[in-house]
Amino acid sequence: MPEAKTTAEAKTTAETQTTAEAAKTGPETETAAGPGTAAEPGAVADRPPGTRGVTIAVALCIVTILLAVLDSNIVSSATVPIVRDLDPVHGVDRIPWLIAAYQLAATAALPLYGKLCDSLGSKIVFIGALATFLTGSALCGMAQSMGELIAARAFQGIGGGGLMSVTMVVLHQLGPADEAKDGAAAGNGDAQGEPGRKRGGDSKGSIGGIIAGAGMALGPWLGGALADHAGWRWIFYVNLPVGIAVLVAAITFVKLPVRTTRHRIDFLGAGLAAAFSTALLLVAEWGGEEYPWTSPTIVGLVVAAVAALGLFLWRQATAAEPILPLSLFALRPMRYGFAVQGLVGVAMMGSIVYVMIYLQVVRGVAATSAGLFLVPMAIGMTVVGLVSGRLVAAGWSQKTFVLSGTVFASAALALLTTLGTDTGLWTVRGAMLLMGIGFGQLIGQLIQLVQETAPPGQLGVATTGVRFFQTLGSALGASVFGAVLSRVYADRGPGGTTSDIDGLTGAARRQALDAFVSSTDVVFACATGVMILALLLATRLPGTRTRT
Repeated sequence: MPEAKTTAEAKTTAETQTTAEAAKTGPETETAAGPGTAAEPGAVADRPPGTRGVTIAVALCIVTILLAVLDSNIVSSATVPIVRDLDPVHGVDRIPWLIAAYQLAATAALPLYGKLCDSLGSKIVFIGALATFLTGSALCGMAQSMGELIAARAFQGIGGGGLMSVTMVVLHQLGPADEAKDGAAAGNGDAQGEPGRKRGGDSKGSIGGIIAGAGMALGPWLGGALADHAGWRWIFYVNLPVGIAVLVAAITFVKLPVRTTRHRIDFLGAGLAAAFSTALLLVAEWGGEEYPWTSPTIVGLVVAAVAALGLFLWRQATAAEPILPLSLFALRPMRYGFAVQGLVGVAMMGSIVYVMIYLQVVRGVAATSAGLFLVPMAIGMTVVGLVSGRLVAAGWSQKTFVLSGTVFASAALALLTTLGTDTGLWTVRGAMLLMGIGFGQLIGQLIQLVQETAPPGQLGVATTGVRFFQTLGSALGASVFGAVLSRVYADRGPGGTTSDIDGLTGAARRQALDAFVSSTDVVFACATGVMILALLLATRLPGTRTRT
């Protein structure tokens, strides 16, 4: 048939012509970015990877994500030996900065990384982020004071934030390994002009999201184990041999489009986004802990965050090439995907933090042993993530798993509201497994849904956008739930704060523990409400996989 012949010829031409010629074939032309990725103006196809190359590249991405996520929370369980070694007198006062420095820097850099990917190509940005992360890891290991370590953690966070988001872009752009040999053959594509693309896509993005979640759960335990048996500096040094091997292999095996058309980078917009996220995260970190909520410091940070957000929105509406185009929010999958991911961040991080606190304060479980209670959650996330990824690849709707995930997560959080002072620890483990099954369906599928509905040329900003909302949600969840816990405990406890519980004895201690448990139950009830809201928003997601 003449029409079929024309289509096949257009596909073949698009794979062999120059960038200018390829651009004429339309926005859905296949490039070396892999099946299912729209052609982007200014992208020149690198040599397409074969089956072996794609498999190695995917493995490299998974290792990189694991490194970045582990380092985001690996320090939390090793603060005591760090303070004892570097600053035994004043180091305790600087622990909040040590923990927050990485996350602040990583979050502030996220929007810029997305635009850099869309402008320069994700491979060069990936390599730059990994090199920054490794340099920061080396500086952390060599630090001789708390000030040096905090500064090095911030520098490491700049690279770590890029690794998480940019690696998800790379995973999406890599073609499925089993199609790499056939993707260049003309005439075997679909009506969209996407050779070799299966209806359901592939599960690499889902796997990346699940590895991120599992790393988040296992980070504190690994940090404590390394600090106890190898010394705290090896928390950072262990990144170097693994990271250098990944860096060399990435240069060799990762083949992605190279941008020849340079775009303007909205550095002003990136700076305003960084200012907003930094102020908001400092409010979440300090509010009610370091400073009262009504103190001039917290009020000033809130005002600064609101002002920065207003200026950022103005800049995005007027910039020629915005760092986070507001047009993304006009797309229903993007709008609701960002919102659901933010709520998932609120509920997930808040629940993890306060399950750990419950175990240590009420049940007397040591910090390292408490970290082992996250293993069922990590197992649930990994198993269900792999299964749901394969089912989506077979054509199942991603919305199905997002809805199912919110239901399972809500059920797990509702179970945690029943915790008492003598609840069986296997109940806690069961709730964490159920939570892993829920969040395992959510994290990978939401990122993949946003990526597949991203407009041509905006894959990077869409991916970093969804990560940005999850990160902000995580910080706000821990902060808001902490304020709820403190307020409820103040009303029901014997007086004082939760920090005084360890020094109490007799009837006062029993009353304090009862009050603390009931306070954590209120926290988990609030988290349940957040997940129910996420469920309602998830019903607004498209029921079938669509492409913009």
